[in-house]
Amino acid sequence: MGNFTRVFGPGKPVIAMVHLGALPGAPLHDAEAGLEGLVEGARRDLAALQAAGFDAVMFGNENDRPYELKVDPASTATMAYVIGRLRGEIALPFGVNVLWDPMATMALAAATGAAFVREIFTGTYASDMGLWSPDAGAAMRYRARLGRGDLATLFNVSAEFADSMDRRPLPDRARSAVFSSIPDAVLVSGQITGEAAALSDLEAVKRVLPKTPVLANTGVKHETVADVLRVADGCVVGSALKVGGDTWSAVDPERAADFMARARAARGGR
Repeated sequence: MGNFTRVFGPGKPVIAMVHLGALPGAPLHDAEAGLEGLVEGARRDLAALQAAGFDAVMFGNENDRPYELKVDPASTATMAYVIGRLRGEIALPFGVNVLWDPMATMALAAATGAAFVREIFTGTYASDMGLWSPDAGAAMRYRARLGRGDLATLFNVSAEFADSMDRRPLPDRARSAVFSSIPDAVLVSGQITGEAAALSDLEAVKRVLPKTPVLANTGVKHETVADVLRVADGCVVGSALKVGGDTWSAVDPERAADFMARARAARGGR
């Protein structure tokens, strides 16, 4: 929890996603727009999110579909390039997530100076990508070898696009992950990107983890953010901020500003 508070302060942070366009090598990559297109798209979204007053931003490769469990090194390198181009414009704490690869995520954080990471670090899942069994021990030791003990780790304990093969209830899995793998915070997700985690799941996980930050990771919307923040210790938001609420569109500055205004009201004006 020390790293979490150091990065985000004592309140309930609202973390906004900067979804990069599909990276080189991915089927949906726009080769005509190239690297400059990726940089300019991220720059536009970053500016809108910072102007709206979010507490932090996170860079992710959500559009690198079909997803990989071990990403091409070019994907990590390209993300580092894009973030490096924007580094002087980032005025907020920022995090990174290389889907769905914890080791690549740690490497990217070290290369860019990110303050936090998000990934699936624990568990075993049957998923769209096949059998999914990350190694938290390897990832956390890699963080130590990279000299980034200060890096806040946000563990997503309910993977999207997957079903846990561990039949313990979600709260038990979350409590176990905190004990065994020492995350700085736990995230609760819906079934796929943009779909909400059940409020009952957030409540159940928070009940067993009163001293660990528990955040909503997907599907938080303008009309639900107040309810979410009454239960959770913060949230990650992406799709709700986009033009038409479409995950793959650009950030809509008006939607982003409205969302953050509602979040501030829910937090008592902070």
